[in-house]
Amino acid sequence: MLRNKAVVVTGSGSGIGREIARAMAANGARVVVNDVGRIEGKSAAESVVEEIRAAGGEAVASEESVATQETAVRIVQAALDHFGRIDGIVNNAGIVRDRFFFNMSAEEWKAVLDVHLNGSFFVARAAAPHFKAQAGGAYVHMTSTSGLIGNLGQANYSAAKMGIVGLSKSIALDMAKFSVRSNCIAPWAWTAMTATIPDTPESRPRIEKMKKMEAAKIAPLAVYLLSDRAVGVSGQIFGVRANELYFFSQIRMIRSVHRSEGWTPESIAEHAMPALESSFFPNVPSMTLTPWDPL
Repeated sequence: MLRNKAVVVTGSGSGIGREIARAMAANGARVVVNDVGRIEGKSAAESVVEEIRAAGGEAVASEESVATQETAVRIVQAALDHFGRIDGIVNNAGIVRDRFFFNMSAEEWKAVLDVHLNGSFFVARAAAPHFKAQAGGAYVHMTSTSGLIGNLGQANYSAAKMGIVGLSKSIALDMAKFSVRSNCIAPWAWTAMTATIPDTPESRPRIEKMKKMEAAKIAPLAVYLLSDRAVGVSGQIFGVRANELYFFSQIRMIRSVHRSEGWTPESIAEHAMPALESSFFPNVPSMTLTPWDPL
């Protein structure tokens, strides 16, 4: 589905990103495997490149960080230097610094936003002039139910992941006239990032469920969204949980109340809130909404 396309997959030295990079190559894409990590002293990106080449695919490694504009430009340039073009971006790179909001430091907040949100912008922006010039291209950004719904101890991660939804929507709107698409995937998978969940009696059932959700299950949707078969699919939010595919709603007005004379704080308390509260959303973490075992 991706024959002759050149794609960048950030954070693809392990976990979900590794599986996406491998699937892209298996579907004919030439892949820039981007990751700053090292595994037992060896470049994680180079390890994945070796796997892809051993399977007959074409790939090059990039060890640049996504968190600055200058390095993001070099990530995209790697595709241009080695493959002569860029057709797709998968913004997957991420870190976690989980902490309850009331204990979170400024450094923990900034580190997560720099990689997830700023990194997604920098890499997407670096590819934009090339997509615009060739009148085509596609973005896939990784969001999370931590942002879409909410989660405990992840104010930084949740804010970044919800910000990515806004970024993707803006890209989809701004670049539609150049036939450029942008979509989000919220993945459920057991990876090195999710393995940071504290192993407590309360969290153990959730951990056991997550271990059943393989990172490789995310890849087919990412491949499809970068392919020409996905023409017309843009500005959307999808999810993958084992063998389930989800389509998420987006924020829209669902109810309204009106007073011809306008509102006062008292009339809001007496009229507006009682009229609206039946439509309020429960303040629950994301795991509450998917209590069944992965299918």
